[in-house]
Amino acid sequence: MPYFTRLASVVAVTLALGGCGIASGDARFTLKVLAASSLTDAFGELGTAYQQANRHVTRVQFEFGGSQEAAGDIDDGEHADVLATADSASMDIADGKTTDRRPFAYGAMTIAVAPGNPRHIRQLSDLADPRLRVVLGGPIVPVGRYAAQVLAKAGVQVRPSSEEADARTVLTRVRTGAADAGIVYVTDMRSAGVSASSVAIPALQNVTATYFAAAVRRSDHGDAAKAFVTWLTSSTARTILRKYGFLTG
Repeated sequence: MPYFTRLASVVAVTLALGGCGIASGDARFTLKVLAASSLTDAFGELGTAYQQANRHVTRVQFEFGGSQEAAGDIDDGEHADVLATADSASMDIADGKTTDRRPFAYGAMTIAVAPGNPRHIRQLSDLADPRLRVVLGGPIVPVGRYAAQVLAKAGVQVRPSSEEADARTVLTRVRTGAADAGIVYVTDMRSAGVSASSVAIPALQNVTATYFAAAVRRSDHGDAAKAFVTWLTSSTARTILRKYGFLTG
């Protein structure tokens, strides 16, 4: 299993653990979280909120990339404390190495296109046009599995020009002009700004993406890891997740 592919994005924030059932004390440590790339923006703000809400502070390092690679690295024994993935199949890879798994956020899919939609893509069936460069997530990654489900529901067959390892890479290829379109999470489009546009996928053709978090069994900070996973379903965390376009239970 290859080492966890990062997005050149190792985000370190200081998070507090005192109000979450963690024993008080002066010890400080790094809580390492491997997470799906599509959680990058939301987790950044979640970290800040967690810090402000808790008294006992430690350093938490977020590392973002493909869910399947993160889970594979946990299964291979990489040291980490929390795993957050964009689907259950990826979490299953590390099932024996994690505990306290729970869903904490939900989302939907959309079509990412170049700014202003110059290829005039209006619906999923347009992606079958062989003249278009369509990029999808690979078949073993969450964004790819969700895209395949969407296309199957619409009865559309697409021959992708490339298959990528995570959602942010799919979006980047559209943003940089390397692709005409791609299927990504609705939440990813918030980070695109004016560098990409989106075409909505009808509800009857769409699917629900479910995000899971779990504590790593071999964590040196098991109580802290479980507390963070629990906090992701708190009212504060849900408010922040909704701000970034996620749905919460």
